[in-house]
Amino acid sequence: MSIRDWPVAERPREKLLEQGAASLSDAELLAIFLRTGVTGRSAVDLARHLLRDFGSLRALLEADLATFSRHLGLGAAKFAQLQAVLEMARRHLAERIRRDSALESPQVVRDYLKACLRHEPHEVFGCLFLDAKHRVLAFEVLFQGTVDGASVYPRQVIKRALAHNAAAVILTHNHPSGVSEPSQADRLLTQRLKEALAHVDVRVLDHFVVGDGEPLSMAELGWL
Repeated sequence: MSIRDWPVAERPREKLLEQGAASLSDAELLAIFLRTGVTGRSAVDLARHLLRDFGSLRALLEADLATFSRHLGLGAAKFAQLQAVLEMARRHLAERIRRDSALESPQVVRDYLKACLRHEPHEVFGCLFLDAKHRVLAFEVLFQGTVDGASVYPRQVIKRALAHNAAAVILTHNHPSGVSEPSQADRLLTQRLKEALAHVDVRVLDHFVVGDGEPLSMAELGWL
């Protein structure tokens, strides 16, 4: 049966307009992105099939072009559309954290860092550079490493903080393993950076570790 033959309240697009995007399942959201199905399968049926093939919506969203294009109903055009959607989402979050104090919008900061770092296959380390009112000046990935570590040099962090005329920073790095619990090395690095940046009057407000769940805040744990 075509989606056109479904009751109006059950059609993904109409359901989204009536009840909001949060009311839709992963398959329904993906079906709206796909727009059409394939022979013998509606867009929703195809979406369910793809979610089974990939294992999760996240795996589909983070697939590279070659992996993405091997699946039924997908190809380079759909991959380009998906990357554009993901980049728009990241830019939307970036605009939100630039409007307000980062300390007054901790969930927005978490969402932005998660969108930027969670998909990375290797460990990366970055900084949110903030002005005196804790508004975001810029975000930069400063160091890239392997699946289990990245070398971080305080001198480079200081150099970039001074280049942005930052008054404060929020440090962040990801754990490709998905486990966001900070290691002892993470805690020692945070302390080293805090002490080094203090010499140029730049405060370290937090260090977020990005894993599979919500990014973990070292400040909230009392480790800063």
